[in-house]
Amino acid sequence: MYDQQPVFGLVLSLQSRKWVRSRRRGAEQRRALSRKKFWRRYKTIAVFCAQHILHSVWSKHRIVKMADDRDKATDQMKTWKANRGSQKPDVLTTGGGHPVGDKLNLQTAGPRGPLLVQDVVFTDEMAHFDRERIPERVVHAKGAGAFGYFEVTHDITRYCKAKVFEHVGKTTPIAVRFSTVAGESGSADTVRDPRGFAVKFYTEDGNWDLTGNNTPIFFIRDAMLFPSFIHSQKRNPQTHMKDPDMVWDFWSLRPESLHQVSFLFSDRGLPDGHRHMNGYGSHTFKLVNADGERVYCKFHYKTDQGIKNLTVEEADRLAATNPDYGIADLFNAIANGNYPSWTFYIQVMTFEQAEKFRFNPFDLTKVWSHKEYPLIPVGKLVLNRNPVNYFAEVEQAAFDPSNMPPGIEPSPDKMLQGRLFSYPDTHRHRLGANYLQIPVNCPFRARVANYQRDGPMCMHDNQGGAPNYYPNSFSAPETQPQFMESKFQVSADVARYNSSDEDNVTQVRTFYTQVLNEEERQRLCQNLAGSLKGAQLFIQKRMVSPSTTVSHFAVAHSLLVHRCRKTECGKATDFFYVYFCNLHIVLTFILMFTPGFLVSTLCSDVCKLKINYCVCSNILL
Repeated sequence: MYDQQPVFGLVLSLQSRKWVRSRRRGAEQRRALSRKKFWRRYKTIAVFCAQHILHSVWSKHRIVKMADDRDKATDQMKTWKANRGSQKPDVLTTGGGHPVGDKLNLQTAGPRGPLLVQDVVFTDEMAHFDRERIPERVVHAKGAGAFGYFEVTHDITRYCKAKVFEHVGKTTPIAVRFSTVAGESGSADTVRDPRGFAVKFYTEDGNWDLTGNNTPIFFIRDAMLFPSFIHSQKRNPQTHMKDPDMVWDFWSLRPESLHQVSFLFSDRGLPDGHRHMNGYGSHTFKLVNADGERVYCKFHYKTDQGIKNLTVEEADRLAATNPDYGIADLFNAIANGNYPSWTFYIQVMTFEQAEKFRFNPFDLTKVWSHKEYPLIPVGKLVLNRNPVNYFAEVEQAAFDPSNMPPGIEPSPDKMLQGRLFSYPDTHRHRLGANYLQIPVNCPFRARVANYQRDGPMCMHDNQGGAPNYYPNSFSAPETQPQFMESKFQVSADVARYNSSDEDNVTQVRTFYTQVLNEEERQRLCQNLAGSLKGAQLFIQKRMVSPSTTVSHFAVAHSLLVHRCRKTECGKATDFFYVYFCNLHIVLTFILMFTPGFLVSTLCSDVCKLKINYCVCSNILL
């Protein structure tokens, strides 16, 4: 027994050593694991820190880069400050020029007391703020403006004696305003709407205002209808919402509007900003040369940037994300030295040609054929300066078609005759009786001398002590017989003549079949259907009646029928009934109005709608 003790002790000793070694190995493994965990964590932290640092640097770089990428319009404040250089800030004053000591705190009786009437810094500021807004234009409220020059490149003195066309190479300062028609001042630039394109020429014989649009035609030909037409395009008097019933009811009741409606719902109804569209004087004017010879004319200005339009999707996106797209595009182009320009043309028609013309040459709903009356180049419009202040130079700009220098006169165009009164009248309401003294409207290249005096906002010396009555014996301004208007003969009976039954379809059909290609026709029909679907069913039916319209309106209606819309009573429309009724309208119109060589083409388009030929035949029979 005692002999086994050394063996037992040896075993215990070996086990103890093994245990110790195991413990040591475990400790080493734990230390190694700890080192791995430490380095893993260190690596994670290091990577995180590095990523954070890099992200911060990249973000700062991106922010700097984004700031550097800002356009000229967005950077206007930065540019204004940079242009001041090292100048010290001006002394802040009241409207009366008195220095202001504190612009941040009211003058009160104690820290919690009421304000004092004697705080003229506050009352001066607030009283002016209360009167900042002036009435916006009843039409063309949203607009952009710029300044530049008109240069004569071709001689037309055989037609016109106006000094603006005096000789080749002559330049005349101009102001231009682009606008939408129906929208308010804060509306989007990319809505489907005609665009105003007004040009003011500052000539030596007074200002010449050419108040045009981006379309050569208009919705109506009689000025009596103008207020009602504009009301139909504006907001519902009760809901204050745009109302498709109002819009399409008026258009469907006035078939002369179809030419302009076709143009509006074509691709050109959504121009890509203001630089990529043409301009037109639209009306017929009269030109008189130095010998007193007269001709009728139309004015055109074709964009040198090329026609460019937006898709419906692009226009909708910009209306939501950048409603001032047109203003910004024009401002940035000029600020970057990319000056937009337009080539100026005239069309000329003699009085003898006008007497024999196949339709009324003064009809604003029609165009003159370029083949019969070709465009004659005159000059170039160039815009090279942005407005210094929008309100002063754009909002207060007043364009008046009655501003015509000697050599340019109105024609019997009924719409032009109505505008001769309406435009200066609304300017006097919006800007005051002395609106022509506002710098942007002032004929600064002509000496104004007349017998008009006083009135609100008289800005000049009120013509001093000169006599304010005529005639007089004191060397005051005298008339100049050489500037008498040309004579013209009027022999018709005075009456109210109805012009609604004049040819309202021929030029619409020409526009659809000869001006537009197949893809443009399809988009026109889609655009018409997309808008017309909001109107009541009886208005839709009237719009596609063969007695008042042309084939593409009927096609547009057949497209919208596929939407299977609801009637006003809330019940689902009988799809097949409406479908075949409109098919009947389409085919009937084809037989009535379409030239023979187009029948097969249009019939094939109808067949694409997968209509049963037998059913069609039964309907026609």
